[in-house]
Amino acid sequence: MRTQRRRMAAVASTVTLSVILAGCGSGDEGTKKAKGPVTVEWWSWDETKMLQPVADKFNSTRDDIRIKLVKQADNVGTAQNVRNVVASGKDVPCLVKNFGEVPGLAGEGLLTDISKELEPHLKEFNEVAPPSVRAGGAYYAIPTGFNPSFFMINRKVYDQYDVAVPKTWDDVIAAGKKLRKHGVYVMNLAGEDPSTLVNLVQQAGGSWYKEEGDTWKVDFLSPESLKAADVVQQLVDNDLVANQTYQDRPALIAYFDSGKMVSLPTQTWQLRNYEINNKKSLGDWQPVDLPQFAGAPFTTPAHLANTGMLVPKGCAHVKEAVEAGVWMQTAKEAIDATYQEDTKQYQWPGAVKDVTPWVDSVVPEKLFGPHKSEARGVILKAFEHAKDSWTVGPNYTGVFAELQDQWARIVTKKITVKAALQHMQEFTVRDLKSKNINVEG
Repeated sequence: MRTQRRRMAAVASTVTLSVILAGCGSGDEGTKKAKGPVTVEWWSWDETKMLQPVADKFNSTRDDIRIKLVKQADNVGTAQNVRNVVASGKDVPCLVKNFGEVPGLAGEGLLTDISKELEPHLKEFNEVAPPSVRAGGAYYAIPTGFNPSFFMINRKVYDQYDVAVPKTWDDVIAAGKKLRKHGVYVMNLAGEDPSTLVNLVQQAGGSWYKEEGDTWKVDFLSPESLKAADVVQQLVDNDLVANQTYQDRPALIAYFDSGKMVSLPTQTWQLRNYEINNKKSLGDWQPVDLPQFAGAPFTTPAHLANTGMLVPKGCAHVKEAVEAGVWMQTAKEAIDATYQEDTKQYQWPGAVKDVTPWVDSVVPEKLFGPHKSEARGVILKAFEHAKDSWTVGPNYTGVFAELQDQWARIVTKKITVKAALQHMQEFTVRDLKSKNINVEG
């Protein structure tokens, strides 16, 4: 489940997160009065053809603020550039596409506390968008929201072997056992990507971190975490999953297209890529609800890593940056400005309350064949039932890297999921203590 991206290496915090966050500054300190329109510099590595129309639309509607788009090469380059300018205190941009989890970046001292400027606008966002841009009780970025999660299955292969569409994770395991007899895997678990486990914990309503006052409580062995672990363990123990790497994307897509692996947890942003690259199975796929834990309320995970438009420390126009960022993420005319004539699509509006005007544009024409009309309902249901129970701790960058190592051992049957979680519990607590951060666990 490729919803968690590998985090970029971050400078380790050496004091408590609360102390660092207190020193990150506020909007009052960062905003300067200027004559004429204030220029808000916006850094992003996304395609200019998608972003420039948004900046142009904003600039045509405001006389007091102007957005200046500055194209970046990639996320790695952006991260280094931001660290350099924040350290120098010169030419600091005011809006940056996120390149890491907000708590970790705030812990580095890279971001500005924009709580005072953002809080009056929170009512404009859907309820699950803001939590991922918060750290230590303060906001450090403009929410960009989430992509709804659902399943797509190769219905042709499911029908070929008389396998029922799974509604629960128990059903997925049962389907996998039936498909395996025919040399078909029910899912793929890449050895470098533990996001399936992370997303299952979220769907179960769990989180590995919890913040209480100035103390972080860590629990990798909660009932929710163990429930998620049981699903993964059964998939691995029964040889029901492939282990195709994400590192070779063309080979991965070709494998998905082959019919040898027939269920994909996915999100709206991935659909066009499958439409373009699938050849043999184009039209064979069906969008269906994300499988659920038996007996639990219908829930999809909403926490998406690296979300939010960052406001770096040293931004000279915090108030204006927040106004521009909120407009870009919530205004209908801003979202409409992302429309691309060649793809007939809008950028997914993951921060708004009502996505219905833009859902149809993200559904590819041929990918789902006769099931195309079902996609709208599946996507809207996933969006409406999304929950964000996830809290990111101050050392999550290093923790996720360690989890990747453990995950590789899980999928190759060298350790159990529970053993890996026990290791992660000890590793995380030890690491927080080494940084002089208050921790229980």
